[in-house]
Amino acid sequence: MARNAPSVDAYGEGGFRLSGEWRPGSVLILRDEARDWPVTSPAELTPQALADVIEAGPRDVEFLLLGMGAKNALPPRELREAVRAAGLGLEFMDTPAAARMYNVLTSEGRRVAAALIAV
Repeated sequence: MARNAPSVDAYGEGGFRLSGEWRPGSVLILRDEARDWPVTSPAELTPQALADVIEAGPRDVEFLLLGMGAKNALPPRELREAVRAAGLGLEFMDTPAAARMYNVLTSEGRRVAAALIAV
């Protein structure tokens, strides 16, 4: 199946440029589709905030790449446990590093979901 994953061309100033298109705010990329994501800080990370990724499960997603904002932080335990229970891997880092990693992994054809908190 051909992939049409958006690329993260730039980030900062409260949003992202994805495949040449500016999107204000945080973004969730799942199944090669970018969508607005209302999370603005790590404190808002709950299983409900990532319900679509958790429901997609390992059939569609190898792991979740979580951009925690300007600085890396440990995601809440409840979220980590929900992702693990769904059979997904979890990698978390600051948003700039997560955006770069997302581009590398999608270029390799990996089935990764990215939840990126805007910086």
